[in-house]
Amino acid sequence: MKYDVYGIGNALVDVQSQVTDETLAQTGFDKGIMTLVDNDKQQALLGQLDADSFNRCAGGSAANTIVGIAEFGGRVAYCGKVGNDSMGEFFLEDMRALGVSIETTPATEDPTGTCAILITPDAQRTMLTNLGASGILAADDIIESEVQQSRYIYIEGYLLCGPATRSAAYRAIELAQKHDVKIAFTASDPFLVNTNRDEIWELVEGPVDMFFCNEEEARSLTGKEDAIDCAQEIHQHCENVALTLGANGSILMHGGQVIPIEGVNVEAVDTTGAGDMYAGGLLYGITNGMDWQQAGKLASHAAARVVSQMGARLQNKFTEEEIKTITE
Repeated sequence: MKYDVYGIGNALVDVQSQVTDETLAQTGFDKGIMTLVDNDKQQALLGQLDADSFNRCAGGSAANTIVGIAEFGGRVAYCGKVGNDSMGEFFLEDMRALGVSIETTPATEDPTGTCAILITPDAQRTMLTNLGASGILAADDIIESEVQQSRYIYIEGYLLCGPATRSAAYRAIELAQKHDVKIAFTASDPFLVNTNRDEIWELVEGPVDMFFCNEEEARSLTGKEDAIDCAQEIHQHCENVALTLGANGSILMHGGQVIPIEGVNVEAVDTTGAGDMYAGGLLYGITNGMDWQQAGKLASHAAARVVSQMGARLQNKFTEEEIKTITE
């Protein structure tokens, strides 16, 4: 296979800034969740903040996961829509510099999507997203040959939020099934599970081979309280389940077995990308010869490292020796 994973998601340029709780409260946005905003509202907000504190990188949920796999040395491709503007050029150059294969026809009228990530002292991130061109990613943007040459496709749940992006997600699923490519899907956000519960269940019960979620998403999906009960309920319908528990680690379900993965004790600075990086570590592991316990350990360490720094990118990559030590 040419690729370990082919990711499909909202192509966004992340603009991160550390803010106080008081500053966040003044914005009027709910803490710790993602809110869709228009371009004018987002630009007005960014204008109120200290531009010197901004950190910029190519982002979006699936893009973060694909970058994580690439940083471990995996072979990856990505499908997302950008605008024909400087932000779009930045996104493509940033991804390609990391070894990600990405081919897309930029939108001519819509600007590149951006996500303002406001990080408070408790490491919580509040995301204000202007989808821009990413919102018009469509079925025709999915490249069949790229899907065919991948071991997994990885789809972010955020694509279910719009008709065009939903069509892209289902086209990718259709092509994966046609070419016997495994399908991984992430719930993305509790609000999305709350509003698309029936559709997500249909995916879990149907084509999805691996389902990623956190504890809150799992509870919303199943109606159960205990994390293991949630994981087992989902596993009755899905071959593989990865349920993250924050600092308490995660639960993997594979072959009818509960595989507990310990958390890694670190001081959290910014939780942006924790779940994305976990997915990257796990997908890299299982597509590169690791068993589920080993891949889970690597994923847990990857998530811990990314929350101990600013941003969704690993500032200090794992060395081959570190990976070997973690997975022994």
